[in-house]
Amino acid sequence: METKPKNSKDKKTKKISQNIKLNKNYLNGLLLLCFTAILFFITIQKVETKRINVRVGDTAPLEIRATKDIVDKNATERLKREAANRVEPKYRLSPSVQMNMKNTIKEFFDKVRELQSDETLSLSKKAEALGEDSRILLSKSEYYTALRLKPDELDTFENGINDLINQIMGVGIKEEDLEYEKENIEKIFETIDLSENKKELGISLITNTIQPNKFIDEETTQRKRDEEVSKVEPVVIKEHQVIVRKGDTIDYNSLALIKESGLLKEKEGYDKRIVIGIIILIVLLQIIIFGYIYLFNRDIIDGNKLLILTIIIVSIILISEGVYNISPYIMPVSAATLLIAILIDIRLSLIVNMFMCFILTFILKLDDTIIAMYLISGSIGAFMVTRQQQRYNILIDGIIIGISNLFTVISFGLIKKFELMDIMVKGGYGFINGVFCAVLTIGTLPIWENIFEIVTPLKLLELSNPNQPLLKRLLLEAPGTYHHSIVVGNLSERAAEAIGADPLIARVGAYYHDIGKLSRPYFFKENQLGMDNPHDKLQPNMSTLIITNHVKDGINLGEKYKLPKEIIDIIAQHHGDTAVMYFYHKAKKQDETNEVKIEDYRYKGPKPQTKEAALVMLADSTEAAVRSIKDPTKKSIEEMIRNVIKGKLEDNQLEECDLTLKDLNTIANAFSSIVTGIFHERIEYPDLDLSKEKGEL
Repeated sequence: METKPKNSKDKKTKKISQNIKLNKNYLNGLLLLCFTAILFFITIQKVETKRINVRVGDTAPLEIRATKDIVDKNATERLKREAANRVEPKYRLSPSVQMNMKNTIKEFFDKVRELQSDETLSLSKKAEALGEDSRILLSKSEYYTALRLKPDELDTFENGINDLINQIMGVGIKEEDLEYEKENIEKIFETIDLSENKKELGISLITNTIQPNKFIDEETTQRKRDEEVSKVEPVVIKEHQVIVRKGDTIDYNSLALIKESGLLKEKEGYDKRIVIGIIILIVLLQIIIFGYIYLFNRDIIDGNKLLILTIIIVSIILISEGVYNISPYIMPVSAATLLIAILIDIRLSLIVNMFMCFILTFILKLDDTIIAMYLISGSIGAFMVTRQQQRYNILIDGIIIGISNLFTVISFGLIKKFELMDIMVKGGYGFINGVFCAVLTIGTLPIWENIFEIVTPLKLLELSNPNQPLLKRLLLEAPGTYHHSIVVGNLSERAAEAIGADPLIARVGAYYHDIGKLSRPYFFKENQLGMDNPHDKLQPNMSTLIITNHVKDGINLGEKYKLPKEIIDIIAQHHGDTAVMYFYHKAKKQDETNEVKIEDYRYKGPKPQTKEAALVMLADSTEAAVRSIKDPTKKSIEEMIRNVIKGKLEDNQLEECDLTLKDLNTIANAFSSIVTGIFHERIEYPDLDLSKEKGEL
């Protein structure tokens, strides 16, 4: 009775798995169909191009595409006009406006002082005189306010007005902003500690004298516009790009582009026999590629590498068609070989290289010299990729490809008795081809790595660089953890080599496995040198939460810094669901009711799913355990290593990865060879009194 639900669940799981596989097969089938269609249209367009007979004012009977790169002069001029219009006007400040404004206000205050000193006039007469002589039109009450100011108040008030003028006019006022600035002046005076009469006087003085002092600098603006126009690149109608869509009216510009493309003024349809022949040829060529994948590397079908493969092939064919008009000797066929060898499989890259040579020969009518050059250089490029350590090594590979192209051209040139100059020109293009392929590979490799989440050895080597931001932070903020991670990396790499796992993923995963400790570095023992342990003041459950959260924090940091999924998986799995035994036992001692559950003191998992994640787990525990040995000897180290591995095995932490018992024994031996080298016996030097020794000399 109890087995029925289980069987039912198994059947349901199996059915879901079958549906996923079926959907994947449909998608792969659709991808192959699209790939075939794309190759067909690329081929048929070269084998039998359509021609049209049109004039200005006619309606385009079909979509017309450029047969080569053409400069669109009208579009280029339009872009230049737009670039000039986008330039913001450049302004200059006129100092004379501010000077005149301050002089006018100074004259006002000088007149106030003059009238204040005249004791023969009454206050009302003084106000009338001030209104008649001043160039600033104020209200009568404001004249009274000015005349009633004491000499020291008048000086202070005048200085304040001048400071405000410097502040306002120093920024510059455009004519269209004048009214806004006047309103802003009132807001400024509201914040100043003055009487209402003085505020009204100050506002009136400035608003009645303020003038725009920021004007367009025509010369500078025009110079900037000319600079921006000069930056505009000519608009190029690329090969295969649409010139006129079906149903559009043909104008003088589109007709000029059609003529520039070299299209004939007559219609031609596709011959059915040619169509059938091209389809059969493409299918036969695809059988070679996808037959190899199905028989020898079926993993490509299950992932997204099949899509990468088709995109690379199509892209390189299109690029090759584009540069063919420059020279058939610089088509980047070897770039496809390099990319596929790095991203997918080296043996597949050799097959693709032959496919590319054949299809381009058929489309572009290549001669035997060019075919031989691409077959040889593409194969050499695939072989060279096997030992890549840095991205710049790809450039070296490109140079080697270029040299092989050069020698291939020389050999065929001598056999066919070409002219020396012809050999030199074609050989030079062949050498440029190698560099071009390397640059194209280096430039696009990050795109494939990031968009399709492909982890290449080059990407991993970059991540292992100590100058990577996370590793640098680890070194500076958690030096103990950094040192621990380096040792774990060495252990993991050595063990991975011994059991046939990926040593580079294991090493880089180990470098980053504890980055979550950056959130709270001093809560971890290795970073507490010379410090009190903060866990002594915390409850065990809180300490456990802090310790176990470093996995979650590590995952968040890894995603923030865009680490590859394989590395983030190692961060998530390197503790599995092991228990933090120290705090578990501490909690049991504190709680005499025995209600402490070990499940509350475990990491959240998951358990290691790959050999590399399991190696990091074992190396992590091994390094910490061996470091705790007070008097390490070779025997005690080996015993500790095997106890750690045995403990993980008995705790069922290794049940979801495909490590065998033989692998575990090999791992133990690999760990032992590294750890005993780290904790080797040192010579004990006698204590010497150097001062006495120096005195005796």
